[in-house]
Amino acid sequence: MMVKRDQLLSEHSDNSSRSNSPSLSHTLRDHDCEIPCEGDLLTIRRMLGTIPKSLDDTQRENIFHTRCLINTKLCSLIIDGGSCTNVASTRVVEKLALPTISHTKPCKLQWLSAEGGIIVNKQVLINFAIGKYKDEVLYDVVPMEAAQLLLGRPWQYDRHVLHDGLSNTMSFLSKGARLL
Repeated sequence: MMVKRDQLLSEHSDNSSRSNSPSLSHTLRDHDCEIPCEGDLLTIRRMLGTIPKSLDDTQRENIFHTRCLINTKLCSLIIDGGSCTNVASTRVVEKLALPTISHTKPCKLQWLSAEGGIIVNKQVLINFAIGKYKDEVLYDVVPMEAAQLLLGRPWQYDRHVLHDGLSNTMSFLSKGARLL
C-alpha cells in the first residue's frame, strides 16, 4: 500500500483534524486496510495509597562521637564501623604518658594519610570510661587529628555493638548486660 506523504496526518496536529480527516480514511479504505487505532492515548498514572513522608536524614552521614575519661582526663572518642582497627592518637599517648608496646604484627594503614600508608608499629592498652561503662582496649598508635580514640570493627565485634544510625545511638554487651 502506498500513501502519499501529504495524505498522512502530523503527529502534532490536534484531535479535531484527525477525526475530520477524510483523505487518510478514504485512502486506507480504498486499499482494504483498517486504521489500526485511533483516538486519545490512555495514560496510566500510578497512585500511591500513602502520603510520602520525608525521612529525617540528619544523622545519615554522621559518625558516632562521644567523650570518655582516660585517667580522669576528658578525651574525644569516635566509634566507626568502617574502620578496620582500634586507633589511639599519638598525641593522647604522649600527653598522658601512656606506656606503649611493640606491635606484634606491624602493618600499614592507608586511610589515615593521602601520602601513602602510615606504619603502625606501636600499641597501647588504655582503660577508659563512658559514663558508668568501663573498658580496656588494645589500640594501634598513629598520628590522628579526628579524635583521641577511635573504636573500630574489632571493638564492635567483641562487644556485640548495635548502631542505630537514625538516632545515632549505640547499644552493646558489657558483663552480660545490654547497655545503651
